[in-house]
Amino acid sequence: MTIRAARLPDDEPAILSFILGLQKFEKDFEANRRLDPTFATEHWADVSSQAAARGALFVAESGGKAVGWAFVVEEPGDLFVENRERRHGFVAELFVEAPARGQGHGRALIAACEDWTRLRGMTVLIVGVLTGNDKAAAVYQREGFAPYNLFLRKYL
Repeated sequence: MTIRAARLPDDEPAILSFILGLQKFEKDFEANRRLDPTFATEHWADVSSQAAARGALFVAESGGKAVGWAFVVEEPGDLFVENRERRHGFVAELFVEAPARGQGHGRALIAACEDWTRLRGMTVLIVGVLTGNDKAAAVYQREGFAPYNLFLRKYL
């Protein structure tokens, strides 16, 4: 297993497949996920511009093949948060293909995001997990993440 910085444009086809793979995975428990043909390229345009300005892209490889990815970005916090914790890293994307799950790729991608965050002088890393994605929540909690915020939704 190898975790490395994404190599663009070579990794773009794999990343596009990971973006769509995460959407399909999340669609099983969150009906609002887009699966239209333009979504992955639209999302990739947004992610790649954010990464260039204030983030990083990591790729997990197994046997020389890309099997997952993570996107971490620096975010400003709310003014009500103490200054030392206001600027933080945010794991905006993390996906590992089904055949490669359970082999440590996700944990290694998390570690890469943690290292990137620490190297930039930040002491907090945040990740969002959809309600219903209990496996991902369990992985993050095993890696030391703890519940922090709860968003509630009401359809009108």
